[in-house]
Amino acid sequence: MRLAWKLEIAFCILFLLAFSSASLFAAEGGLDMQTVEKIRSSFQMDPHTRAMYNSVTNTDITNLALNRDILRGHNEIFSHKIKTKGITNQNKSGRCWLFAGLNIMRPIVIKKQNLKSFEFSQTYLAFYDKLEKANNFLERIIEFRGRDILDREMEFLLRTPLPDGGYWENVVNLVEKYGVVPQEIMPETNSSGNTGLMNALVSRKLRSNAVKLRDMHQKGEGIEKLRTEKKHMLAGVYKMLVMNLGEPPSEFQWRFQDANDVVSESETYTPKGFYAEFVGVDLRQYVDIFNDPSKPYGKHYQISLTRNLYDGEDAHFANVEMQTLKAIAAKAVLADEPTWFSCDVGKDQSRDHGIMAMELYDYDSIYGVDMAMTKAERSLFRESVPNHAMVFIGVDIADGKPAKWLVENSWGKDKGSEGLWTLYDSWFDTNVYSIIVKREYVPDEVLKIFDQPAIIRPVWDPVWAFVQ
Repeated sequence: MRLAWKLEIAFCILFLLAFSSASLFAAEGGLDMQTVEKIRSSFQMDPHTRAMYNSVTNTDITNLALNRDILRGHNEIFSHKIKTKGITNQNKSGRCWLFAGLNIMRPIVIKKQNLKSFEFSQTYLAFYDKLEKANNFLERIIEFRGRDILDREMEFLLRTPLPDGGYWENVVNLVEKYGVVPQEIMPETNSSGNTGLMNALVSRKLRSNAVKLRDMHQKGEGIEKLRTEKKHMLAGVYKMLVMNLGEPPSEFQWRFQDANDVVSESETYTPKGFYAEFVGVDLRQYVDIFNDPSKPYGKHYQISLTRNLYDGEDAHFANVEMQTLKAIAAKAVLADEPTWFSCDVGKDQSRDHGIMAMELYDYDSIYGVDMAMTKAERSLFRESVPNHAMVFIGVDIADGKPAKWLVENSWGKDKGSEGLWTLYDSWFDTNVYSIIVKREYVPDEVLKIFDQPAIIRPVWDPVWAFVQ
């Protein structure tokens, strides 16, 4: 009897375990084993699939998918090129927006002074960008001091206290407040070109500061004491930045040798004075023209929490159809205006060949699947965002329309075609999102969009991301 009783108990336990397992893996919407078996049975290792299997498991997929027909038909002939000199290199940093912003100003200095080459100090402005972002972070912590720690804006701030990325409006904020200096006055350092650890350590400090500020608020301290403490905290940030990037000058001496080998007298400048004398462009004359087909056209949008200066300006733009944006870009480039633009650089572009072309990589044929989406769908479903900024410095007009565009990147001369890319027009339609141009190249009906009160969108808007 005892043995039979034990067997009965064991049978009941096994039954219950089997029942619970079946219930666990057969809930509605779950992937039950019957469906898994059907999927397995539907798979056929046909000759094409086997060839692709052998290739993909042994070779870089991009090499397999590279479209040889596009390479064969590729050329670097442009009907119009802007004269530029030199290629910049952001190295392992997310400062493309800053490099692109300064790169549209470089030709002005080169032409004015008849120079062989010239480069601004990106490190100088990156220093103040970090300091301003640190202040912005701490001031937001004070502003949001009563919010739940899981509030979505709080989560965004704590996730990215000190990002490298930025926007055109951030360039304007920095240059207007701090001016610019030549690169040799504040050259690149190890940390300026490899920002990961510096950002992580300063972010750690800022998060610890946030803990203290919120604790002070919980203990009843007023906003004046919080802001006094914030200033002490920023002194620590300043020290860390100096140790990584060097200390920015308040004034400096500079002399140059022009293309005729004539050497100038050494002069003393302030950074703002240098900008006024050697660049002298009103950056407020530039506007941000955007193409986001997931939103209504003809509207003015502003993205919250995108400023680097707490008292600066958030990113904002006029949303227009692609053909309008493209016509404005062509007009500016044909007028010899280097044109800042943002795009999704991760799609169909080759660093080895310096090409951006639709279907440059034919992944669908390798896997035998369809991954097509519209530009709006790609944005809404987080497949595509404007994540990199570069400069248009040429266009090839064929039959009255742009066929391809010449791009100056900031990845150094060993990438692309000696630092340049050829961007084909169909790639422009799909992957370019915005351009920065002077108002004089923009039709009145587009400029009037900026007169509208801006529609405020959150920083987690699907089409928005830091350009790096």
